[in-house]
Amino acid sequence: MTNPRPLDGITVVSLEHAIAAPFCTRQLADLGARVIKVERPGAGDFARGYDERVRGLASHFVWTNRSKESLTLDLKQEEAGTILDTLLADADVLVQNLAPGAAARMGLSFEALHERFPRLIVCDISGYGEGGPYEKKKAYDLLIQSEGGFLSVTGGPGEDQMAKAGCSIADISAGMYAYSGILSALLLRGKTGKGSRIDVSMLESLVEWMGYPMYYAFDGAPQPPRAGAAHSTIYPYGPFPTGDGGTVMLGLQNEREWAAFCDKVLLTPALATDERFSANFKRSANREVLRQIIVDSFAQLDAEAVIQRLESAQIASARVNDMQGVWDHPQLKARDSWRAVDSPAGPLPALLPPARNAAFTPRMDGVPGLGQHSQGILDGLGYSTDAIDGLRARGVI
Repeated sequence: MTNPRPLDGITVVSLEHAIAAPFCTRQLADLGARVIKVERPGAGDFARGYDERVRGLASHFVWTNRSKESLTLDLKQEEAGTILDTLLADADVLVQNLAPGAAARMGLSFEALHERFPRLIVCDISGYGEGGPYEKKKAYDLLIQSEGGFLSVTGGPGEDQMAKAGCSIADISAGMYAYSGILSALLLRGKTGKGSRIDVSMLESLVEWMGYPMYYAFDGAPQPPRAGAAHSTIYPYGPFPTGDGGTVMLGLQNEREWAAFCDKVLLTPALATDERFSANFKRSANREVLRQIIVDSFAQLDAEAVIQRLESAQIASARVNDMQGVWDHPQLKARDSWRAVDSPAGPLPALLPPARNAAFTPRMDGVPGLGQHSQGILDGLGYSTDAIDGLRARGVI
C-alpha cells in the first residue's frame, strides 16, 4: 500500500486561470489533494491557448495543471451554480483568481460562504488585494513586476535597458504564498474547527521578495544600480567570457575567496592586496578595471579550464545553461528528478516537486483535457447519464 500523502482526503475546488492560482493548486495536488479545476465550457482556462509548444499543448498549462480534474461549468447559468454549491458543501478549500469582484458577485465571497460552509477555507488571489485605490485595477505579471519595483533593479545600466524576468515571478510568488497560506489555514482549522479566508496579492508577494533592494535604498538612499547578470553591489560576481567564446558565471562572497581567486585562478596573488581591490566595496567601485583584468586572464583559457581553476580554488561557479542544457542537466539526472505524466498529447516529462519528503511519494498524475472529468464528477454527485446529457445540451457543462 502506498504511504499516505499529507493532503490525502482534502478536496480543493478552484476557479482559476493563468498562473498564480493554478501554480498554487498544482502543488496542493502534489501533496495528495483532489483538485477540481472549474473551467468555462468550450474555452477553459485561457492559459490553454497561450501557445502550442508541448506537442500542441500550452507550455504554461502543462507546467501548472498536472494531477487535476477538469470540470466545465458555465457559472452564469443557475444549474451550474447548483453544481458548484454541491461541490463546495463537501470541499475543504476554494481557490479563485477571477477578475476583481467577480467571485463576490457570484456569491462566492468568504462571508457568504462561511455561513453555509463554516469549515471551508477560501483563498482569494488578486493583483493588488482587497481595498485601496488599486483594488479593481487589472494586473498581469509584467505590470506587477513594474509596480513592485523589480524592473527598476533588473537589466542593464541604461534607462532603456530595464528587463523583466524571463518567467512569471509575480504569479509564482503569489502562488507560493497562496499555497503556504492554505497549508497554514488547514492547520488552523485543525485547532479551531473553522475555515478562514486568505487574501493574497501579487503586488505584496513580489514586494516581499524585493526586501534586499528596498532596505538597501532605505530612508531615501540610492537604490542598487541595474547590473545585468552581474551583482549590483558584490564584485566579482556574474558572467565572464572565456577564450573559446564561452561564458562562466562566478561569485565571490568574502576576502578569503578573493585571495584564493587571485592566487589560484588569476595566478596573480599580489592582486589580492592591491588597494583598489582590497575590500568588496572597493572592488565594486572599480569593477570596470577589475573586469578587464579578469577578462584578459580568462581569454587565454577555455570555459572548462576556467571552471577547473575555480573549483580548485573553491570559488563558486556555474555554466550558463540554455533550456536544453537544463533538460539535460547531469545533476537532475543523477538525482532521478524526472517522471512521466500523462496528457492529451501523450506522456510528458515532469519535474518532481523540489521539497522531497522520504515518507511519501508525491502525486504525479496527468494534465487534464478540457472537461475530461465532468462526467465522472457529476456521476459522483448523483446525476444520471440523461441528466448529464441534458446539462451538456444546454451548455451548462
